[in-house]
Amino acid sequence: MTARVLMCQGTGSDVGKSVLVAGLCRLFRNRGFKVAPFKPQNMSNNSAVTEDGGEIGRAQALQSRAAGLNPSIHMNPVLLKPEADHTSQLVLQGRVAGRLNARNWHDKRERLLPAIGESFTHMAESCDLLIVEGAGSAAETNLRASDVANMGFAEAFGVPVVLIGDIDRGGVIASLVGTHQVLAPPDRARIRGFLVNKFRGDISLFAPGMQDVTRHTGWTSLGIVPWLTAAARLPAEDAVPLQGGSRSHADAKIRIAVPMLAHIANFDDLDPLRAEPGVSVAFVPPGQPIPMGVDAIILPGTKSTLSDLAMLREQGWDIDIRANARAGARILGLCGGYQMLGRAVRDPGGSDGAVAEAPGLALLDAETEMAAEKAVRRCTGRAPGYDADVEGYEIHMGRTTGADCARPMVQIEGRDDGAVSADGRIEGTYLHGLFGSDAFRRAWLTSIDPRLSKPFAFDASVDAALDEIAAVLADTLDIETLLSFAEHPGWSPTT
Repeated sequence: MTARVLMCQGTGSDVGKSVLVAGLCRLFRNRGFKVAPFKPQNMSNNSAVTEDGGEIGRAQALQSRAAGLNPSIHMNPVLLKPEADHTSQLVLQGRVAGRLNARNWHDKRERLLPAIGESFTHMAESCDLLIVEGAGSAAETNLRASDVANMGFAEAFGVPVVLIGDIDRGGVIASLVGTHQVLAPPDRARIRGFLVNKFRGDISLFAPGMQDVTRHTGWTSLGIVPWLTAAARLPAEDAVPLQGGSRSHADAKIRIAVPMLAHIANFDDLDPLRAEPGVSVAFVPPGQPIPMGVDAIILPGTKSTLSDLAMLREQGWDIDIRANARAGARILGLCGGYQMLGRAVRDPGGSDGAVAEAPGLALLDAETEMAAEKAVRRCTGRAPGYDADVEGYEIHMGRTTGADCARPMVQIEGRDDGAVSADGRIEGTYLHGLFGSDAFRRAWLTSIDPRLSKPFAFDASVDAALDEIAAVLADTLDIETLLSFAEHPGWSPTT
């Protein structure tokens, strides 16, 4: 292997591992390194599509962008996509490879490690610095025997570790020292240093705390990262940021509501809208009604259309959606949300779960039949009703047909996709990512309200945020010491 490797693990979930790895990838790329990201195992319904039609976590797609690379299935060889009934779809090296549940997960380590090792080798031979991201907590001792995401990976492939603590949630000294306390001595020895993330205020005030962690653990302090305001401009990896509800701009002219489905997927479709000046996007949690008087409602993608369709009715959101539609609001369904807008969803083969059929919202004259085969591809096309080019990706299981499909929302590489109602106010499409196309997003928003401010460039905003984060890391972390921890792994395909 040619690359030096360093792994970033955390004291828990949502400590900022994904953003920090993205920032480090951009930092080292800006310094001339050929750097790449790697995450052995990810659990998320927010997936990205690679050029060869495979799936990986969205976080690794963002990290690859930070590194100046195209996303590869080898950046995230194991992706678990939670479904209904406490199961997860297993995506192995970009392709669906069955389902896992809590009972059979422990038996999968020996099956998954060869694929992880193959992808790890591929990535390490393609760069000179590989930054690995762990998953969840490094101290999940109950899962250690079957682990392939944190210390189990580091042990199997001889990779050194940096540990990340989150001061914003409180108890960071205890979480760092406690991780040291519960880890077995060989795992402790793999951790070379630590850093503290999400600090608000005067960093110098926490210097004694950093010294305390070093005194209790022997680990090298790499520094304190302040609260990264630029991270809010990056696509979200998982549903945790959605718990904060809406993101509003002071001059919001367009109000959009999005019901938070139980199995919401690929919700980063909405990130460009959330970043758009003059637009307010409110995620409506279970237990709350969708407010009347919004300008648009977007039904997002879902990992389980029939299950979330039942949830939508349980919440009374179907009534709220119809009421807003009668009042003139625009209704847009994306992928699974598009399927819900039709008259019926049928699943004769059981590919979506236990329910075989359910009526839809009947806002579009169309019906969906699920299929066992998943369509996964990156796409370019055009939205004729908006006179705008679009690009994005498809990840869906099912085919939708009906009278409203004669008015496709988009045309993808010569074929029609989606449907539009006769009055043009109800729309649906299987194309994810279309709001990332600035021209389409602008046309769709101005069709609702032409009073928007000057055009907003989403991609440029994301790249500027990555550069800003990289600059902050360069100023606040001991980058040279961190880099010195990176080593050629103590493993090769022949050992």
